[in-house]
Amino acid sequence: MFGSSKKNDVQKAQESIDFKTHRYQLEFDTSKGKITLDLWPDIAPNHVKNLLGLAKIGFYDRLTFHRIVPGFVIQGGCPEGTGTGGPGYHVDAEFNERKHEPGTLSMARAQDPNSAGSQFFLCLEKVPFLDRQYTAFGQTADADSLAVVQAIGQVKTGAGDRPVEDVVIKAATVLAHPL
Repeated sequence: MFGSSKKNDVQKAQESIDFKTHRYQLEFDTSKGKITLDLWPDIAPNHVKNLLGLAKIGFYDRLTFHRIVPGFVIQGGCPEGTGTGGPGYHVDAEFNERKHEPGTLSMARAQDPNSAGSQFFLCLEKVPFLDRQYTAFGQTADADSLAVVQAIGQVKTGAGDRPVEDVVIKAATVLAHPL
């Protein structure tokens, strides 16, 4: 579906993003319910812009949460559905002081700190060993959103933390609120 780099498409989609005039949220409409995320451009502007740009071009639509680790995280954003894919480019780390708490949005990456692309995870519990090692850049906006994250975290898994039933992101929608 996204075999080549999406960098140009994402950059074009990002042109209308303005953190000085709008507050942004991202809504994932999943097969388990809606997750609304408050985003933190003050501490991770490049990660927030990347997520919003990918959402604007429909990158996340119809992707799955390919990894679920009860008591730890749910992970999505891989176009291959395996944990090995991405958008064809990387985003440099923006490590910060925000804690990885239940509902925290953070960017997945390989060993290289600057290898993040499109894959993200949402924490199910406090995960202090991730603090300052991964870029935290958002949080569930409300209790209902956190409940959906927790419900996804309860899905039965098989080999490699892969859910036995697909949990699909039906659509990702950017919500822009004037300041």
